[in-house]
Amino acid sequence: MHQSLLSVHHSVTILRNNEAVDSQVYDTLILSDVHLGADMSRAREALRVLREHSYRRLILLGDIFADLNFGRLKKEHWKFLGFIRKLSNPKRNVEVIWVEGNHDHGLTEIMSHLVGVRVYQEYHWNYQGLRHIAVHGHQFDGFSVNNVHLSYWFGTLLYLQLQKWDSKSKALTRFLDRLNTRWLRLSAKVADGALAHAHHHRAERIFCGHTHAALHKIGHGAEYFNCGAWIDEHPTFITVAEEGVRIHEYVERPDDHHHAEEWIASDSEVGEFADEVGLLDLGEYQGVGG
Repeated sequence: MHQSLLSVHHSVTILRNNEAVDSQVYDTLILSDVHLGADMSRAREALRVLREHSYRRLILLGDIFADLNFGRLKKEHWKFLGFIRKLSNPKRNVEVIWVEGNHDHGLTEIMSHLVGVRVYQEYHWNYQGLRHIAVHGHQFDGFSVNNVHLSYWFGTLLYLQLQKWDSKSKALTRFLDRLNTRWLRLSAKVADGALAHAHHHRAERIFCGHTHAALHKIGHGAEYFNCGAWIDEHPTFITVAEEGVRIHEYVERPDDHHHAEEWIASDSEVGEFADEVGLLDLGEYQGVGG
């Protein structure tokens, strides 16, 4: 696991999610940077986490998509979206929040229709007398903000192509992702910017993604938590409950691959979902499911 997480503040426990199904009901579960459409996306494992935990609120903290090309989505990616759509049904009594990330930009207008959830630039809520903020974090990354088109063409598209060229383990692209975070000092920049933002809004806790590195830091009278990412070898997610905030690490289990077919939608399921939400009628996205 990331050393930076442990070295910044020792009171946050990393829980390895390889035990039996968790029976606790959390106030909030947060995950970020699933990057649906990317070869490295671990959507199947992320879906397993959502199914095996109970929570009153789910926050998808940005970069759920890799880019706007739905033709890149694999069957397991559609399965993830289908579950979010079902979860957003009022009968499930789960509040589903989607916070826009830099990779999600441009999807806001169709996202509510796609999975039935509202998309926010920034989400605020109160729990146990504490003010919480969820924001993706690219707003505190000066390079990303000032070089939007450059980041897309030479960052997103090139990175997606590298994943296709890489080996099955994606060791090279994961190494480049970690190197990019360190070279641009993203973790420190986003953490400092987020803590200042929390202080300005008088919030005690702020949650971000974007950096792909799980982290906990204290400053300006507030706590900063980063969710990590679901393209990493050791993906992480966050829970908020009465006992506090915890960062959980998902550890691959022996039956992950054995039961892979359980998590992959059939061609008919993919077609039904796309047709149900009207994506097949949108000319820009006629490659859906390809």
